[in-house]
Amino acid sequence: MKILFAIKALDNIKGGAERVFADTTRGLAEKGYAINVLTFDHPDGKSFYPLDYAIRQNNLGIGDSKKSATLWETLKRIYHLRQYVVREKPDLVVAFMHSMFIPMSIALLFTGIPVIASEHIVPDHYKNRRFEYVMLGICGLFCKRITVISRRIRKTYPAFLRRRMSIVPNAVKTPKKFAKPEGFKTKRSVVLSVGRFAPQKDQQTLIVAFAQIADKFPDWDLRIIGDGPLRKELETLVRQLDMESRIFLPGTTSQIDKEYERVQLFVIPSLYESFGLATAEAMSFGLPAIGFRGCPGTNELIQHKKNGLLADDDNRVAALKDCMSTLMKSEKLRVQYGERARSAVERYYPEKIVTIWERLIQETIGR
Repeated sequence: MKILFAIKALDNIKGGAERVFADTTRGLAEKGYAINVLTFDHPDGKSFYPLDYAIRQNNLGIGDSKKSATLWETLKRIYHLRQYVVREKPDLVVAFMHSMFIPMSIALLFTGIPVIASEHIVPDHYKNRRFEYVMLGICGLFCKRITVISRRIRKTYPAFLRRRMSIVPNAVKTPKKFAKPEGFKTKRSVVLSVGRFAPQKDQQTLIVAFAQIADKFPDWDLRIIGDGPLRKELETLVRQLDMESRIFLPGTTSQIDKEYERVQLFVIPSLYESFGLATAEAMSFGLPAIGFRGCPGTNELIQHKKNGLLADDDNRVAALKDCMSTLMKSEKLRVQYGERARSAVERYYPEKIVTIWERLIQETIGR
C-alpha cells in the first residue's frame, strides 16, 4: 500500500509534531507500507528527526516553509500539491497539522484520493485565528477522517467535526536504557525540563522556583532543553538571579534520550499542552514528573502522588517550589513515582500506536 505523508516543514524543525511525524512514518515503513514524505521545504531540506531509510522525501520549495504563506504562495502550493499527488497516485494521503491538511484537502477535491487530517494542537490555538478555524471546519468536511490526540480535545470541537474524528495518541519511544531517579553517587543530581522557549511553556516560573530553593539543594542543578523566541529573556533571568552555575540552557538536541537517562526529576511548567509528549517521554524513562494541576495534557499524564506531583495554579512559583522540594529531598518517592510513571505510559509505546494507525488506514481506504 502506498501512502503519502505530508507536513509543512521538517528542515531543522525540532518540534513535537515533527518528531511524531518521523516516528509514525518510520513505524509504518517498518510494517511494509510504501511511505513517501512531502513538505514545502527548500528542495535540499532534510528532516531534523531521521526518517526511515526506505522513505523518499520530496520538497516543493514554494515560499518560506517556516513563515506564513502569502495568498499567491498558498494558491501555488495548492496547485502543485494537486499536480504532485495526482502524478504519484497514492492510495491515501495523511496530512499533519492544519498548515498542511487545509491546502491538501482543497488540492485533492474531486480526485477521489482520500485524505486523513492529523491535528496536533489544542483548539485554544484558534481563539485569535477565526479565519483559520473556519477553514479548519470547511476543510475538515473534505477529509475522510481527522485524528486528534485525546478524547478531551475531541470533545472541544463541533459535533459535525467530531463525527469524523478518531483518537490517535502520540507515540512514545520505548527506552533502551532507563533513568536512575535515585541519582548517581559521583554525579550531581539534575532537574530536567524540555520544551520550546515560548510563553505557553512558562519556563520563567521554573527558573524562579528553582532559584528560590537552590541553596537548600546545593547538589542539584536545573537543565532546560529547548530553544525559541524567549531565549534571551530566559538567559537574562538566569543572570539576574545569579544562577549561571546552576541553571543551564544548552539548546536543542537530536539525542534527547541521553538527557532523560542521566537526570533524576522532570518538571513541565506549561500553561497548556495538547498531549505532553516531553512529559510522556520522561515518564517512559522512569522519571517522576511535576506539572500543574490546571494544565491540560499534563494533568492527564501525571497522577498526583502516584507517578508525580501536580502543583496548584494559584501561586505558581510557590506551589512549584514546594513540589520540587518534596521530590528533590526524597530519593524513595522519586524511585516509587518513577516506577509507576513507566507503567502509566506503556500504552503509548510505538507498536501500539502504529497498530491504531494501521486500523485507521484500513478503515479509511475501505470506505
